[in-house]
Amino acid sequence: MVIDTRWPTAREGDDMKGQMSSFDVARIVAELRPYIGSRARKSYHPHWEQVVLRLNPKEEAQIDLVVVRGKRIYLSRRDRPMPPNPSSFSMLMRKHLMNGRFVDVRQHAFDRIITLDFETRDGLRSLVIEMFRDGNVLLLDSEGVIIQPLTNVKYAKRVLKRGENYEFPPAQVDPRTLTADELSPLLANSDADIVRTLASRANLAGAYAEAICGIAEISVDRMAVDLDDDEITDLVSGLHSLTQKLDRGAGGLVILAPAAKAPLQESGNNPLGLDAVFEEHAREALPFFLPANDGDYSIEFPTLAAAVDAWKGGWDATAMARRQQEKAAQMVDDRQQRDDGSSLERRLAQQERSIIGFEAKGESQQQLGISIQDNWSHIDTLLTQTLSAIEAEGWDNIRSKVRDIEWIESLDPAKRTMKAYLPDEDGEPDQRIELHIDQTVHQNAQRYFDAGRKQKDKTVGAKKAIEETRAKIASSEKKRAKEDAAGKLHATKRSKQLWIERHRWAVVGDGHLILGGKDAKGNDTVVNKYLKREDLYFHADLHGAPSCALKLKEGLEMDPHPLPGLPDGVPALRLTQTLEVEEFSEKCIKEAAELAVVWSRGWSGGGAAATAFWVEPPQVSKTAETGEALGRGAWIVRGKRNWLRDLTMEMTLGMAVVNGIPLPLVGAHDAVTKWCERWVRIGTGTIKKEAMANKIAKATGLVQDDVLAALPPGNVQIIKNNNLLND
Repeated sequence: MVIDTRWPTAREGDDMKGQMSSFDVARIVAELRPYIGSRARKSYHPHWEQVVLRLNPKEEAQIDLVVVRGKRIYLSRRDRPMPPNPSSFSMLMRKHLMNGRFVDVRQHAFDRIITLDFETRDGLRSLVIEMFRDGNVLLLDSEGVIIQPLTNVKYAKRVLKRGENYEFPPAQVDPRTLTADELSPLLANSDADIVRTLASRANLAGAYAEAICGIAEISVDRMAVDLDDDEITDLVSGLHSLTQKLDRGAGGLVILAPAAKAPLQESGNNPLGLDAVFEEHAREALPFFLPANDGDYSIEFPTLAAAVDAWKGGWDATAMARRQQEKAAQMVDDRQQRDDGSSLERRLAQQERSIIGFEAKGESQQQLGISIQDNWSHIDTLLTQTLSAIEAEGWDNIRSKVRDIEWIESLDPAKRTMKAYLPDEDGEPDQRIELHIDQTVHQNAQRYFDAGRKQKDKTVGAKKAIEETRAKIASSEKKRAKEDAAGKLHATKRSKQLWIERHRWAVVGDGHLILGGKDAKGNDTVVNKYLKREDLYFHADLHGAPSCALKLKEGLEMDPHPLPGLPDGVPALRLTQTLEVEEFSEKCIKEAAELAVVWSRGWSGGGAAATAFWVEPPQVSKTAETGEALGRGAWIVRGKRNWLRDLTMEMTLGMAVVNGIPLPLVGAHDAVTKWCERWVRIGTGTIKKEAMANKIAKATGLVQDDVLAALPPGNVQIIKNNNLLND
């Protein structure tokens, strides 16, 4: 059971260095009020620690309410990729809140708890967000009954689980209404300094407690119990001046290290650059300036939410990618535990524990056999008298009578046994033994001796198994060291794929994605779902070739939070929807056309070159001429076609980690080698693609099926190998 004590620790406080304070929560609540009247849209759960509720204001663009459990809550309009398959919690939120009207928001008693109310077709629904400890998000019905918490928790005085009435935690001190008479006993009963006391007993974060002391001109090192009445009055006055500043003010600021000035200027308006600077140099976000920050470098924002978004938004927007990385890392770890040393180490430890158990039990059984022999007369008397009584009165009568006999615990008619006690040195009942009443004292003792020998025999077998396990551990460590030395990834088969893996995909230019259909249905999906107005449509001049979409804004970029322990030369990349380009270069267009012919039957035909064309998306249509019909996967292209001829039938394959998942990275040569130090250049040839996929998988540690899916549709050959394959 978790005891519900939520006082901040001394001087650590809960300022925005870690968790939001009550002051921060109050400002966020004020900033949420202008959005009352908005409609709730979809809810998301991109990471176990994060919940996102999308709001649709009447006259503004949609905005996300981002909750990072136990840490922060703020509004943001950042582009944040969301998982295609919602979690059960986000599905439940959608069911109850979708299209509901946001009607109220409030802070509970200046605590770190926010309640948002929504009018829905099923009545009032409330979303309670607790920002203390590990945080929680709870959906309540109109009666205050919990529909579902993000996490089930049991505290000393309340239970947070489905079907329970929601109860707020014990009330905290509200510093906005605190009087000198109320503060005085809190200080008098404290054995800590003034800052620690205000933080723990007056519901103030450490930074605000220090600010109040500064306003009252009281040293932060003074002991709370030493303050006189006038000083307490000054403290209350300082406290109320801060709360008035909170109520009447607006905006927020981020405190940064002085070293941030130069990189901020260099970043200009580059969002990724700014995120990197804030992540490295920002110290905290505040609703207003505090005396402790005099001399610090700070940047002001129109809202506290904007300040928090500038500081932590970049990190929070990668929640889905981080979750995918964590899942991938767990899958790798699980595989290592199954295949390598971790499971063997556990097996070895279990076997060693078993030996100890076998030896102890064997010794115990032997000792009981000896004790039976040493107490021959006592055991013989118990056996003789019990057997005679049973023959005279029957099992049922004797079973009830033995309860009054201190030397016998119980009788078992089915087994014809009794549980009895051996005497200790003082002649009192001591060790319990099981005796077969139809056997002699010697036979009962021999049974324990035999059991002891069996345990010793198990010890011999366990020792042999330990030697075998140690040999396997040594072999596993040797194999692992060899793989690490070869720079292999530790990929494993996955139950779920990235969305791009449902299609042919590759990189061209400066990281642009080109997507191609794998079949007729895939061709329709690529055009209908992924071909946007700013993109380009590509098609090889061959019947049955895939429809391809070259994406302007979607592609790959370096992942700022790579998985640890990647082999040298293996880049960590992530999918992005915000490539900073306005148009495609001629080189990018040519490379995309080359991929379009690589994916066509021109490859399996063994040709060295082919032709393709590209058009604008509006030129691609499903509307056929009168009297004609289009089959599945077929498209009509109208207007001028931009032809590219004598396209080389080649592609390059490297190894990378994309969104935390080890994958083969294929595409144009320059696009792949820009990131990958290890790669192979592939052309048409005579080697079956299955054999090549097997060879690449063995050399890299990639999953063979992933490699096979990335290779062109036909036989291949290696034009050049740059440290990817073992020569």
